[in-house]
Amino acid sequence: AMALLASVSDSETDSEALSDAELQEAFVRGDLKPGLNVELEAPKRRRNDVAGLGQCLAEFRRDLSWLERLDVTVGPAPELPGQQTPVQPGSVDPEDDFRREMTFYRQAQAAVLAVLPRLHQHHILTKRPQDYFAEMAKSDQQMQKIRQKLQTKQAAMAKSEKAKQLRALRKYGKKVQTEVLQKRQQEKSKMMTAIKKYQKGFSDRLDFLEGDDKALSRGQKEGAKAKQMKKGPSAKRRYKNQKFGFGGRKKGSKRNTKESYDDWLNCSTTASGLKGREGGDKGWKSRGLAVDRGHDPTLES
Repeated sequence: AMALLASVSDSETDSEALSDAELQEAFVRGDLKPGLNVELEAPKRRRNDVAGLGQCLAEFRRDLSWLERLDVTVGPAPELPGQQTPVQPGSVDPEDDFRREMTFYRQAQAAVLAVLPRLHQHHILTKRPQDYFAEMAKSDQQMQKIRQKLQTKQAAMAKSEKAKQLRALRKYGKKVQTEVLQKRQQEKSKMMTAIKKYQKGFSDRLDFLEGDDKALSRGQKEGAKAKQMKKGPSAKRRYKNQKFGFGGRKKGSKRNTKESYDDWLNCSTTASGLKGREGGDKGWKSRGLAVDRGHDPTLES
């Protein structure tokens, strides 16, 4: 057996070698040119397997009810009165896009008119529920979970917002409390200053004892100040003015002047009952009363 296999393999090798040698010789002679040798495919055999086609058709054919198929064969819906003349489907020009699409539209209308009564007879709903699109996207159970999650998130946001408001109110309350304490401190300082001024006699007003409830406004304060000025200075101020004067130059304030001399002369003559005679100073001179108008003898020490 081994010898037989070896002889068969040797014969195949020799035939291949001979065929190659023949091809080389033909190529040298110029017998081999491109396009001369074309490999032809075997013709396909067409089969009309009626039995096999029937078997396949029986496998996927199902006798379902109309509710499962919902198929209907109708023509276009009738035209409304006053519209164009109805056109039969077979006479529609395929190149006329508008007429073709209108035929499809009328055929869909006819299908709806034919199918809706049958669906109502079988108690099939023909209107979408309000949550139709939500149900298409998610189931009711999933939507309930999403709703609970949204409610939880909304409650957490409301709680956080309330906490922020409380923190802001606390911060504002501390600010107001600080302002109130500062205001009280300022009022206390003003009251102490007013008390010290009153004790030292610099002021005779006791308005600071009335408190904030009866504090005078700016206009009332100005009115009170004007009333005080109209009333006059205080008793202490009048005493000091009487004692020390009203300010200004004090040196030489007691020296005699022409006006003071004339006043003294009139007073002295009236008191003594003397009257000057006509002719000027003759009457005075005759009585031996020589008076120097530029000098007041009574002021001499």
